Amino acid sequence: MTAARRPAALVYAVAVTAYVAAVFHRSSLGVTGVDAAARFDINAAALATFSVAQLAVYAAMQIPVGVLLDRYGSRRLLLAGGALMVAGQLVFAVAVDVRLAVAARVLVGLGDAMTFISVLRIVAYWFPGRRNPLLVQLTGTVGQLGAVLGAVPLVALLHRAGWTTAFLTAAALGATVLLLVLAAVRDTPRAEHVTAPTGGLAAVRWQLADAWGQPGTRLGLWTHFVTQFSGAVFALLWGYPFLVQGQGFSPTAAAGLLTLMTVVTLVCGPVIAHLCARHPFHRSVVVFAITAATAAVWAVVLAWPGRAPHGLLVALVVVLAVNGPGSVIGFDYARTFNPVHRIGSATGIVNVGGFVASIVLILAVGVVLDLATPAGQGTPPLSAFRWAFAVQYLLWALGAVQVLRYRNAARRRWADDRAAAVAVPA
Repeated sequence: MTAARRPAALVYAVAVTAYVAAVFHRSSLGVTGVDAAARFDINAAALATFSVAQLAVYAAMQIPVGVLLDRYGSRRLLLAGGALMVAGQLVFAVAVDVRLAVAARVLVGLGDAMTFISVLRIVAYWFPGRRNPLLVQLTGTVGQLGAVLGAVPLVALLHRAGWTTAFLTAAALGATVLLLVLAAVRDTPRAEHVTAPTGGLAAVRWQLADAWGQPGTRLGLWTHFVTQFSGAVFALLWGYPFLVQGQGFSPTAAAGLLTLMTVVTLVCGPVIAHLCARHPFHRSVVVFAITAATAAVWAVVLAWPGRAPHGLLVALVVVLAVNGPGSVIGFDYARTFNPVHRIGSATGIVNVGGFVASIVLILAVGVVLDLATPAGQGTPPLSAFRWAFAVQYLLWALGAVQVLRYRNAARRRWADDRAAAVAVPA
């Protein structure tokens, strides 16, 4: 390895570690949802507000964070985001009041919002363009190791040492990663950071307008929307109760299935990156294939009389695992159709899509579970979970139509730009 590449590899490795920690903090509620409901004495709809608060802040902050990223660079945002997530886990560790717990998840969402797109900007500045699709996909894939840490180890620690110890340990892990970022991460190989030109609010509006006006950015947003929400909601909150309360799994077995989901993500992410790099004009075909497969397997699970066989639930987890790498294709569209100085703003816009869909689905599942659970029955029956997860089909239909619409618009824009370039004399 050359001297020039060693710093790039080190900076990228530490930045990805920060994203792993962010995914860990983000997903730490998913496998502790049943314990959280008991600790705070709340029903399914109220439990959903924990994740909704976290994801709503994440989604709402994407565009402002994108603008801040273009202006202040990745290192500062990774440090600020890491500090916020540590604070959130500290508060969550000692919270016994619902309002304080929701505030803790808001802090986690704020910090999480600053992390992933900051790592993508490091990729854009530290590595050549031909390697970007693989590294972007690798970032999203390796980051899911955080969900592994947030599954079996966290559940085991929670049940052995208690709520406060488990989340104090999570905060300590985040603080350790924060120190690594402080020591190793730099924005570019050439300077401490490269910023977008300053020009006040008007310049910010123009920058966002330019990013939004590019059909490829909106194609990325709807790609992220349609491919992310099913797997994200399953992993973040409702998959664990569905497996334990609806399908009769033990807590350990359910956590094991969520871990399998992460492992499959690690395996299939590079495959999808390779397909997108080799066939950039057919990335939407991959998007539609992932969406159709997810909807089809869910249809079989929801229609199965009684509890589904374990093999079918394994198949569900496997297809949901592909959702994460599929959603990363949206960021590849943002990179393809926008100049590097606008990557933060475009990526922030794209990242809104999947998390808005996830918020809608988390809320909808919680509400339907409460409505479909007989009065006086504390645990939702399997039939309630069936009705709740059926809401996904409305979101898939909307997302698929929009991906098709903006794919065609992006292709027309690309053809027009290419024709204009050819028409200009050399």
